Amino acid sequence: MLLKNDILKLRALEPTDLELLYEWENNPSIWEVSNTLTPYSKYILHQYIENSHRDIIESKQLRLIIDLSSKGYDQSIGTIDLFDIDLYNKRAGIGILIANEENRNKGYAGEALNLIEEYSFSHLNLQQIHCKINEDNLPSLKLFQRMGYEITGKLKQWKFTPNGWKDVYILQHLLKSIAF
Repeated sequence: MLLKNDILKLRALEPTDLELLYEWENNPSIWEVSNTLTPYSKYILHQYIENSHRDIIESKQLRLIIDLSSKGYDQSIGTIDLFDIDLYNKRAGIGILIANEENRNKGYAGEALNLIEEYSFSHLNLQQIHCKINEDNLPSLKLFQRMGYEITGKLKQWKFTPNGWKDVYILQHLLKSIAF
């Protein structure tokens, strides 16, 4: 399997992921970073999973489940998404979620980024990946910068939150300079 290492694997959505996605997508503590305003119904998530097989060129997105496989069994710990995939300009946006606090700060997000970057470069022929991160999301900023992403812009008062306006950083990572 291409999207796998000794620690974790990235896999396509399965119908059995419905309850997990329902829990994660309806967690208000992550709505600010996922730009979610309202809960998702199981029906909508079921439709999303059913349509996740659509061609990447047509859908311009790829959502994968992050499974921790280093303990001899698979435990789903989060998701990693490529979105706004532009094969002509060879770029895509990226988002990552490690759902539970106990799985954060253990290197899993970095491992998932390495796998998706290798896939993006070698199979999708992408040249760069970008993301937008809230100015106060220091763990994500540190992760992406540690992984070679550079802050290339700042969107002032970009996101309105219950605590007021927040600036958002744009980060880019050029994949062509990575040797996989």
